[in-house]
Amino acid sequence: MRISVADTMSMMRRWLIPLTLCLGIVHGTAISAETLRLAVTTSFHNAGLGTILLPAIRKDLGIDVHLLIVGTGQALGLGRNGDVDAVLVHAPEAEEAFVAGGFGIRRCPIMYNEFVILGPADDPADIAGAPDAVTALLRIAGAGAEFISRGDRSGTHMREIDLWAGAGRDPASFGSWYKEIGAGMGAALNTASALDAYVLTDRASWLTFGNKGTLALLFSGDPALFNQYSYIRVDPIRHPHVNGDLTRTLETWLTGPRAGQLIDDYMIAGESLFTSNPRCP
Repeated sequence: MRISVADTMSMMRRWLIPLTLCLGIVHGTAISAETLRLAVTTSFHNAGLGTILLPAIRKDLGIDVHLLIVGTGQALGLGRNGDVDAVLVHAPEAEEAFVAGGFGIRRCPIMYNEFVILGPADDPADIAGAPDAVTALLRIAGAGAEFISRGDRSGTHMREIDLWAGAGRDPASFGSWYKEIGAGMGAALNTASALDAYVLTDRASWLTFGNKGTLALLFSGDPALFNQYSYIRVDPIRHPHVNGDLTRTLETWLTGPRAGQLIDDYMIAGESLFTSNPRCP
């Protein structure tokens, strides 16, 4: 039996209509997921943890998390302006000020790793044997060895400034060996690699950084380099368009066992990038 073109088109229409309806239902389900805007640090993004957490959040909660990737200072600024629903950052003093100022509900630690100091493998400032991080920085300054600072009010930059303050030194008085680039962690690492310079970074960014060149991890292990990441919900009373129920749901998930297991199991080259330590006051 020969089927005409008209018959073929008619059959296709009969099949396509229900198929379109089915796809519309699936697609409708996808777009019906609620969206949450989360400002995160460049170090969180560079570590790749979002590729593990975001699909799990979508699956478990039906929440599409849209990341805005900036330094901690900018992330908190977005929160203050109500441009995001929540923040995930790593500068405890700035976070506490954010909450105390009425911009955030509460600060919930989620996970931690540590800051480390990188430098050229031949270590001209001899920081590898320093007893603490402050001494390591003082040796860099004493040698006039090139040092790359993010200079962007990120959590990493804030910790660097705190360490210099602990050493009794003010970067504003430094010479040309001290270079502020006003950019994220990836740019700072690339600059340090290109110039064979020292730089403060978090361990996760170092592990995932592909352009190491002659850079080596020279100093770590000082408690002053502890690097805590915390989740803070933007206060919906100050910014009524923020979905308080949604941010609370995500807070519960991030501080629960499912997220903790995903965080602890996330490794690169056999090394853990973060350790979960969830708690909410």
